[in-house]
Amino acid sequence: MEQRHLGRTGLRVSRIGLGTLTWGRDTDEHDAAELLKVFWEAGGTLVDTADVYGDGEAEYVLGQLIEGLVPRRDLVISTKAGSVADPDRRFDGSRGHLLSALDASLARLGTDYVDLWQVHAFDPHTPLEETLQALDLAVSTGRARYAGVSNFCGWQLAKAATWQLSAPGPRTRIASTQMEYSLLQRGVEREVLPAALDLGVGLLPSSPLGRGVLTGKYRGGTPAGSRGASEHLAPFVAPYLDDTASGIVDAVQTAADDLAVTPLQVALAWVRDRPGVAAPIVGARNAQQLTAALSVETLSLPDEICRALDDVSAPVHHYPDQDWSTL
Repeated sequence: MEQRHLGRTGLRVSRIGLGTLTWGRDTDEHDAAELLKVFWEAGGTLVDTADVYGDGEAEYVLGQLIEGLVPRRDLVISTKAGSVADPDRRFDGSRGHLLSALDASLARLGTDYVDLWQVHAFDPHTPLEETLQALDLAVSTGRARYAGVSNFCGWQLAKAATWQLSAPGPRTRIASTQMEYSLLQRGVEREVLPAALDLGVGLLPSSPLGRGVLTGKYRGGTPAGSRGASEHLAPFVAPYLDDTASGIVDAVQTAADDLAVTPLQVALAWVRDRPGVAAPIVGARNAQQLTAALSVETLSLPDEICRALDDVSAPVHHYPDQDWSTL
């Protein structure tokens, strides 16, 4: 699998990443092992997790598979911290919480370091410079090799990345931002992606298949065993089952028919090759789904197909997101 630099850093990652959101909950250790083995054998390196996935079980399962199944040196392990199970405070970006969470993640993963450590979301109740200091400490102490953010809007990302580049003393460059991005969710193109491109931050798209909807599996209803049929994941899928999404899914199917490939391959290739994207994170439920996603490695969409998909999925941009002088 082709490797790409993560933003303006020396870290190289496979251009498709493996997500572990369901590990330890819907995906047991046996299925996780099969997924990791298939991913590794295909040349995949980037494995994404977080301390809250499965209440820590995702990290634990991944930790059990390192070395015994796949050499640690062959993986780029990314985890996140900052989300908390507190109804009054969803995110805690304080230095104390973040560093304690990192130590707990390392213990569950059974490793001395993670390759990429990301702040899971912006905490409006903690000074941003305090949150960023936790990243500096994690890297300077060797517990993380690189650092990034997740779910930061445009101004938050720009402020964080600029602070790290301009503040005095040894600072850790923001290497990545992880955000939802697909043909069904192009909101990052307004401000996040331009900021990332300008500041040398690599984009790691989550839910690149529109929470599974872009595969076309929901065109005839909600299939049994799908995330849309799951009690705890149905609300996650529901926003992308409207008429607007249906039109985009139909266009993806048409493109797939023209190219003699699958809708999954079309949707994933589109987001993988967008400017600024380092590696979409794919959350497959089984090895068959993952193999289907990894088959996109040999596919590059023709320019006319890309333009057609761009047009049918174009988000509505108004002032000041576009050149206001033409309005």
